[in-house]
Amino acid sequence: MDRPKLNHGRLTELDALRGIGALCVLIFHYSTRFHELFPQAAHVPFSFPGGNYRVLLFFTISGFAIFFTLDRIGTVADFMVNRFARLYPAYLVAMLLTLAVEYLAHATQLLIGPVAILANFTMLQGFAFLPEVDGAYWTLTVEIAFYFCMISIWKFAGTRRLEPLLAGWLLLRWLYWIWPDMPERIIMLLVLRYTPFFVIGMLAYRCWRGERSLRQQAPYAALALLSIATMETWDVTLVGVVLLAAFTALINGKLRFLRLQPLIWLGGISYSFYLIHQHVGFVIMLEMARAGYSPWIGFAAAFAVALLLGTTINRLVERPAGEAILAWWKRRRTARMVIPGVTPSQT
Repeated sequence: MDRPKLNHGRLTELDALRGIGALCVLIFHYSTRFHELFPQAAHVPFSFPGGNYRVLLFFTISGFAIFFTLDRIGTVADFMVNRFARLYPAYLVAMLLTLAVEYLAHATQLLIGPVAILANFTMLQGFAFLPEVDGAYWTLTVEIAFYFCMISIWKFAGTRRLEPLLAGWLLLRWLYWIWPDMPERIIMLLVLRYTPFFVIGMLAYRCWRGERSLRQQAPYAALALLSIATMETWDVTLVGVVLLAAFTALINGKLRFLRLQPLIWLGGISYSFYLIHQHVGFVIMLEMARAGYSPWIGFAAAFAVALLLGTTINRLVERPAGEAILAWWKRRRTARMVIPGVTPSQT
């Protein structure tokens, strides 16, 4: 098979997939997870267990999208500033807003201690085995560990011959399988629980950019699926197959039917939406239930507030703060390249 044509444009379908993931996570939390935490409260009469798989979609998207950053950085510091600008401002505002809502509502079941709250300001609470301000934040620990792995690969090995490194990463995952006492922090730092899903995204990106063909990637994709099948349950294996098929369709232009404006818009705000939706939504549904409203009204009200707050944080914090930090960093790098008192002719 010939290599796919080189692509450079933005994949709106990727935003649509983010939107689908955001919808799945919200429905799962507001139906299944809410009832698990608050069985005494009125709740919508359905469960959405499939929402457990939504994080695997997000991790696969992250594997694909990480190269949009790696392809335009020059140093490790560039990467760290880029990821900080992307993640931290929205995280900080969403965390503070979540804490405020929990305390004002006296939602004691959702509150955590002061030491854990302070640790949450670093975004590294997961590595210290401390609870999150919002339960949804656990995935950020996985993302940060993935960034550590990818910048290490970029720095010390490069990405031109990436696939053998990915194969080694998957083989290392089997070591975790046969060594049940492997230290938890090693498992976390090397994202060994979720490696195959990140790998599927990375393999797809390399095809999308025309750097590899589907035929060349097939053995590594099969290895990723084998890693899932031997270590996970059959339903997670099925999810792996579906994700591999979906990203194969994505890079071949077969998901254009997902270019629906609501999905694309939701995908655009999905990070801020994800950060703010869970505990704030739980508080709203609890208050609506106490006031005697139908759980459907509580569900809809929580959904509407999550959309409103997610959009607000995205527009007023995530985008402008991220752009401001990156602009500052660019000016700082430029200033460092200029030697005071030395003209170009003197160099």
